[in-house]
Amino acid sequence: MPCDSEAATQQTECESWTGTHGRNLSADEAEPPPSPLSRGIVALFAIACGAAVANVYFSQPLLVTMGHDLAMSPALIGSVVTLTHVGYGLGLFFLVPLGDRADRRRLIVAQLLLLVGALAVVATARTAGMLLAGMAATGLLAVVTQTLVAFAASLAPPAGRGRVVGLVTSGVVIGILLARTASGLMADLAGWRSVYLASASLTALLALVLHRVLPRHANTPRTTLRYGELLRSTVTLFARERLLRLRALFGLLVFAAFSTLWSSVALPLSEAPYFLSHSAIGALGLIGAAGALAATVAGRLNDRGLSRRTTGIALALLTVSWLPLAFTRSSLGALIVGVILLDLAVQAVHVTNQTLIYALHPDAGSRLIGGYMVFYSIGSATGAIAATSLYTVGGWGAVCALGAAFSCLGLVLWACTRHSTDGAG
Repeated sequence: MPCDSEAATQQTECESWTGTHGRNLSADEAEPPPSPLSRGIVALFAIACGAAVANVYFSQPLLVTMGHDLAMSPALIGSVVTLTHVGYGLGLFFLVPLGDRADRRRLIVAQLLLLVGALAVVATARTAGMLLAGMAATGLLAVVTQTLVAFAASLAPPAGRGRVVGLVTSGVVIGILLARTASGLMADLAGWRSVYLASASLTALLALVLHRVLPRHANTPRTTLRYGELLRSTVTLFARERLLRLRALFGLLVFAAFSTLWSSVALPLSEAPYFLSHSAIGALGLIGAAGALAATVAGRLNDRGLSRRTTGIALALLTVSWLPLAFTRSSLGALIVGVILLDLAVQAVHVTNQTLIYALHPDAGSRLIGGYMVFYSIGSATGAIAATSLYTVGGWGAVCALGAAFSCLGLVLWACTRHSTDGAG
C-alpha cells in the first residue's frame, strides 16, 4: 500500500507494514538484494515441501486398516481426515504468519522437529484418542510447507522469483499426488504404522539438513508487529489489497475443482466396468504429477510478465478438462487426458497466484501466502464435500457438472477482471 506523506496517521500505519519506521536508507546502508539460489537449495526446498504436505494425505487410503486396528467406528475413523485438515487450516492462520516475524530458518527447523513428534504419536497410537490428537497435530505442523515457500520466495531475486516459486511448488504438487500411492504401497508391505515411522525419519533428516544448509542471516525484511497484531494484519491485508482478494478467489475455485475430481474419482473406478484396486486407483497420482511441469513453466511465464495471459489460458484448460473427464466410465484414456489437463491448469494458476501476491508486500510474504492458502483449504473442503454428496444423488455426470461449474466461475471471474489496472486478472 503506498504511503501518503500528507497524512501523519497514514504514514504511521504504512511504517507498521514496512518496518522501516520512517528511516531512509543511504546507498551504503541499503540491504543488498538476495543472491540467487543454487539449484541444489531450490531442489531441497521442493523436497522438504513435498515431504511435509504429504503427511496431510497419507491417511486417506489407510482409514479402513486404521479403524480395524484401533477398533474405531466408521464415523470416528472418518474424522481422521477431517481433523487433519482442520489442523492444517488453523496452522495456516496461526503459525504461517510467524514467518514474517521470526527467523524463518529456525522456525522451519523447529516446526519440522515438532512434526517428527506428532508423526511418532500417530505411528505408536494405541487408542483412538491418541491417533486423532496426533493427526490434528500433524495437520497443524504440516503448514511448514507454506513457510518454506515464503522463505524460498524471499531468497529469490525478483526477476527470477516466479521460477523459484514454480520449482518449489512442483515439490508440493508431487507430494500431494504421490502421498496416497506411497502410503498404500508401504502399508501393504509393512503395515500402516510404517508409513508414519518412515515419514518421521525423513522429516528428522530434512530438519538436520535444512539446519545446516539454509542461510543463517538471510537479508529478508521482518516485521516488528506483536503476534496479535500480526494476525490482525493478515485480515487487514485482505481488506486493502484487491489483487489479493481476487487471487484468493481464483485459488478457492481452482482447488474446489481439483478436489471435486480427486475426492471422488475412486468411486466410479471401483465400480463396473473397471473394479480397479486401491493401488491401481492410487497410481493415477503418477499421471497427475504432470502438474509439476505446469508449475515450473508458469513460474517462468510470470517472470516474463505474462501472468494475466497464463491465468486465462489455464482457466480455459481447466474448464475444457471436464469434457474428457465426463467420459471416464467408458474410457480410461479420456480420464487420463482430463487428469493431465486439470492438474496442469490448477498448478499454473496456483503458482501465478503465489508469485503475484508475494510481490505485493515481500515483508508480509508469510501472511500473504498463509492467508491465501486458507482460501485454498476452503475450496478443497467445499469440492470434496459437494462431490461425494452429489455422486450418491446424481452419479459421475453430476460430479463433472460441479467441477465444470467451479472452473467456469473462475474463467468468468478472470474475464471480468482481466483489464484491471492492478494486474489482478
